[in-house]
Amino acid sequence: MNGKRRRLLLAAVDPLLEPGEQVQVTTIVNLSSVTVRRTAAFAAASAMLSGGAMAVIPTPTPMYLAMTDRRIFIFRADPVFARPKEHLMTIPRAGLVRSEIKERILNSSFVVSSSDSEQGLRIVFPLLGRKERNEIAAALPLAG
Repeated sequence: MNGKRRRLLLAAVDPLLEPGEQVQVTTIVNLSSVTVRRTAAFAAASAMLSGGAMAVIPTPTPMYLAMTDRRIFIFRADPVFARPKEHLMTIPRAGLVRSEIKERILNSSFVVSSSDSEQGLRIVFPLLGRKERNEIAAALPLAG
């Protein structure tokens, strides 16, 4: 994450911080993955509907993630400007666990969940976000 994006994200997170809470990691992530089958089907359908004039491929909206020693903050990223658009969620870190890291050619991911919940949140990191991914993974215990 470049300096301008980081400064704007920190400015958005700052009012949400509790006394003594400090941001440890900031990064750009995707919170949902689009499967290859779904992408191919969507592109084929859009090509057929447009008479072959165009094919549309869905892409996930990039998100900003800021992790403190207590919580994880998620903001929707503005694709044109560097600033965060809106605060989407805050997840307390207490009780969070993660799955094994899944490595892919262009990205990697793991699922974060509460130890007492069956639902999780898949966090997809771009290729350039490996350092931040490793910092977040090191801070969250592996689900057992």
